[in-house]
Amino acid sequence: MIGDRQKSILKSIVEEYIKTARPVGSKSLCKKFKCSSATIRNDMLNLEELGYLEKQHISSGRIPSEKGYRYYVDYLMEPKKISGEDMLKLQTIFSNNELNLSSAIEKSLEIISDITNYTSVVLGKASSDNNLQKVELIPITEETVVAIVITDKGIVENKQVNLSERVDMGEISKTSEILNKMLVGTPIDEVSSKLEFEIKPIIGNYVKNYEVLYNAFYEAFSNFATKESVKWRGKANILKQPEFSNVDDVKNIVSKFESKEVVNKIEGTDDEVKIYIGKESELDDNVTVIKTKIRLNGEDMSIAVIGPKRMEYGKVVTMLEYIKDNLEKKG
Repeated sequence: MIGDRQKSILKSIVEEYIKTARPVGSKSLCKKFKCSSATIRNDMLNLEELGYLEKQHISSGRIPSEKGYRYYVDYLMEPKKISGEDMLKLQTIFSNNELNLSSAIEKSLEIISDITNYTSVVLGKASSDNNLQKVELIPITEETVVAIVITDKGIVENKQVNLSERVDMGEISKTSEILNKMLVGTPIDEVSSKLEFEIKPIIGNYVKNYEVLYNAFYEAFSNFATKESVKWRGKANILKQPEFSNVDDVKNIVSKFESKEVVNKIEGTDDEVKIYIGKESELDDNVTVIKTKIRLNGEDMSIAVIGPKRMEYGKVVTMLEYIKDNLEKKG
């Protein structure tokens, strides 16, 4: 059982450690709580014995344990208001009617990462329930094109493709025109079949180097149609945290970010904003994942923020709740 003063001491230690990343000693708490150093040390010892605090070194102060962070989040954390400057940045996105949903999500993630200095990610379901709305083949050089696929659910994907030989710009334009005329409105999971059996026999009548362009688009489209949509922002931010100064820790977390199996564990399963600390995250013992599920145009997506266990919990929760509400309104 934790007494009221011990709750306040735990709250102060968590919040101080979040700010400084340095263990908190009893002297820094005496003035705040108007208690003797011995009294504070005794309370800290009790909190340590109960598993809420840890000691890194014999002579050091205490830091929160995973159990301590969980108690803080469940019982002591206070929501933090979004600053006027940060609110303005977010409102600019949600009031911009020219931004499609995909762009609004990406820009929201950029702002979260910039403000918090953590990593953010959005995970969408596979695109099989989307219909193709538009295809673009944009020439960069005579040997390179960017294939852009846009769906009716507001998902936009692009892939740069190197052609096996030079192609005339006019043929690229003609191919785009044919693809749009024959594919728009087709369910994503039916496009490959339509490309192979309906478009390929026809396109050769209009485009000289049709095989080069057809193969380029087929490759780009197949990549888009079969993958889960995973968009990262601030991926390197996690590496700036003191907890990841060790080379082995850096390699470990980077490999996990690249693992599809691990990334899928970030997917939200709850409509509320939920906090998963350390082992609870199923990502890494040294991180916290704060995530939520949102529904946009009938499609479920997950937005998550990944940072050290020493995370500004109240700030991130408030931002995610605000972004979730506004994205769902925009969708």
